[in-house]
Amino acid sequence: MGFFAGLNDEKYDRQYTDRELTRRILGYFKPQAKRLAAVTALVIVIAGIGASLPVVVSRMIDLLKGEPSLTAISLVALAVLGVGVGLWGLNWARRSLVVRAVGDVVLDLRTRAFRAAAEHDLSFYDQFSSGRIVSRITSDTNDFGQLIVIVTDISSQMVQAVILGVVLFRTDVKLTLLLFAFLPIIFAIAGGFRVLARRVTKRGMKAMADVNAAIKETISGISIAKNFRQEESIFNSFNESNQQSYQVNVQRGFVLSLVFPTLNALGGIFVGVLIYVGGLSAAQGIVSVGAWYLFIMSLDQFFFPVLNLSAFWAQIQAGLSAAERAFALIDADPNVIQTDKQDVHPLKGHIHFDDLHFRYTDKEPILSTFNLLIQPGETLALVGHTGAGKSSIAKLIARFYEFQQGRLLVDGRDIRTFDFAQYRKQLGIVSQVPFLFSGTVADNIRYAAPDVSDEEMLKMAREIGDGEWLETLPNGIQTEVGERGALLSMGQRQLVALMRVLMQKPAIFILDEATASIDPFTEYQIQQALNLILKNSTSILIAHRLSTVKAADRIVVMEKGAIIEEGNHDGLLAKGGHYATLYNTYFRHQSLAYVEQSRTFAK
Repeated sequence: MGFFAGLNDEKYDRQYTDRELTRRILGYFKPQAKRLAAVTALVIVIAGIGASLPVVVSRMIDLLKGEPSLTAISLVALAVLGVGVGLWGLNWARRSLVVRAVGDVVLDLRTRAFRAAAEHDLSFYDQFSSGRIVSRITSDTNDFGQLIVIVTDISSQMVQAVILGVVLFRTDVKLTLLLFAFLPIIFAIAGGFRVLARRVTKRGMKAMADVNAAIKETISGISIAKNFRQEESIFNSFNESNQQSYQVNVQRGFVLSLVFPTLNALGGIFVGVLIYVGGLSAAQGIVSVGAWYLFIMSLDQFFFPVLNLSAFWAQIQAGLSAAERAFALIDADPNVIQTDKQDVHPLKGHIHFDDLHFRYTDKEPILSTFNLLIQPGETLALVGHTGAGKSSIAKLIARFYEFQQGRLLVDGRDIRTFDFAQYRKQLGIVSQVPFLFSGTVADNIRYAAPDVSDEEMLKMAREIGDGEWLETLPNGIQTEVGERGALLSMGQRQLVALMRVLMQKPAIFILDEATASIDPFTEYQIQQALNLILKNSTSILIAHRLSTVKAADRIVVMEKGAIIEEGNHDGLLAKGGHYATLYNTYFRHQSLAYVEQSRTFAK
């Protein structure tokens, strides 16, 4: 496997050429055209002033030869002071414009990356770690912003070098050509590090993404870890990812740290050569002392941008790699594809699975030539052992996954032709473990119906067990639920989740009923809330409780992705088939008759 086995690309990663990356980045900066024009103008002015500094000083050296006057000395001091103050003010203005432009671009990129992540179907998150996705949206977009700031700084220095080059060429052609002869060597060596630097930088980002993923998974499951006293185990898991990140980034640092010392040493050699040649020319009177000094000072102006480019090569490659990773997330192809965006009028809830084939992976067929017809307003209960395909049916109706063959029709229309957002608005879904967001009970209830008033919520809440469940909440519907609803009991979370669906008034309701043990009174309240939803919608219930199974108009019994029995509760029991076995195994102990019989035997 090797040390870097965990640092492979994600399946949706792709390679972008430098030209593609540049074109894509420039596209994000189009709305910033006015700011960029101002920055460009400032860069030219700053470069001109910066390039004038060695010219001014060299001219002053020639001026001060012999007996320097107080006026001449003052002029030199004022000229240097003016250049310094001018550079400070203009650089401040330039950086301010750049920071604002970059901030807006990073905001746009991060927004697009998050929107792309949010719009991906559940199969995307089955394949890829959410911690790594978070790393692309946060860390990588931030690194991209740093790239732009660095590039504008170096661009200013490069323009300054070009302007100074013109001045030098007009001063002495031979020394200028000698100076220029050094540049291809420096650029060639700096360019040689590009591919290697990009590779090690991307590897470092992937290692950091693994650390983020380990932290997220650990924190999410911290209560389970503590229950089983696995604090040491989760620390070891984190430490393994952290150590890998450390090793990868140390190697990255070694590679990138070679660039600057190498070029700096070459720069020192070139300076020595130029000083020697220029000194001979000045001694022979070929060039003036001021002109020679101009060339010596110009070495910094010429070599500094290249050396600076090399010094920030790590950040530049990090920025390009970050852009590549963020763009890959945005460009990732969706697995669930709508063929059209037709308006979705109020649904009746007629659902038809027509010779449908579905699999999660090529080696994992779930439904084959599957047929099922659900009538409008019908309450259908799906029962069967784990892996029978019950949840897959619900997920396909919700368009969380894509089927491979056949048709899925809703109200006689292909489900793939619906406008996604309009269709989802008419779905109400309660998962096996109800998820609540941090905030109040009221915030969670109005999550899908933000215009619902407190009065409407309270009116509906009182229809469930005469509102007694509200009395168990310290502050009623203004009670804080905590992270993931941790401050509420499982029964209270289920009631809040059902109230959330009630406020939405869905045409199609999907319930993946929780297996958590709850007291009979809470179960009665949950059943009341369910009945309020069932009477106004077509409902698909993945049932784990006898009360829910009995409330269904029809029970479909599944095994290995196929329907083996269907009917009502009493009829299926009378047949003595698979449902009767399931009932005696899983449901019978929940019945009142069984409880009373158990009490009789106990006496």
